[in-house]
Amino acid sequence: MLLLLSALALGFLHGLGGDHLMAIAALSVDGPAEQTASAKRARALGVAMRFAIGHALLLGLGAGLIVLIGWSIPPHVERGGEMLGGALLIVMGLVTLQHLRHPSHPSHLSHPSHLPAMIGAAFAISSLRAVVMLTPFGQNAGAQPLPLLLALIGVFAVGILASMSLFGVALAGVLSTRALQRVGHGAGALVGLSSVVLGIAWVAAA
Repeated sequence: MLLLLSALALGFLHGLGGDHLMAIAALSVDGPAEQTASAKRARALGVAMRFAIGHALLLGLGAGLIVLIGWSIPPHVERGGEMLGGALLIVMGLVTLQHLRHPSHPSHLSHPSHLPAMIGAAFAISSLRAVVMLTPFGQNAGAQPLPLLLALIGVFAVGILASMSLFGVALAGVLSTRALQRVGHGAGALVGLSSVVLGIAWVAAA
């Protein structure tokens, strides 16, 4: 039980990673400028939920399947996943900044509903190797029975889903506040620029 609770807590903390939250924020603010507060709130919550589902599904099901089969993931896959995540942050930040410059351009009005889930899954690639090696769960985790190992991975994914969903609720509330509405494009520009800077740092550190 202690291992399962630890896996839930670790998954919750993993979901609050700076790269994940920045990606969700960038996807949430890149919407039509004329959206109402309730529409922005619904958009942010929807983006966070879809991102969380994509991330948790790939990480949980992927890691569980690989552990079950007995495969191993080479280190360069993890590094490639980190570079992909950084590149996506840069692209999302640039798209956000471009949208703020040309808010009426048709290509910037919305993104496909499945895009956050796909990006969430892409961000999971860098963590897949660590979860398969059971690194987050401690040195003794590898000695546990296979059903428990699979349960640990599943609970870890649930923790991710919970924390990202809660962040989506919080972000939705912030985006719908009157104060942020008055700030307007300044807040979106800050998110876009921060996404680019974090993405560059992520790629450089990979």
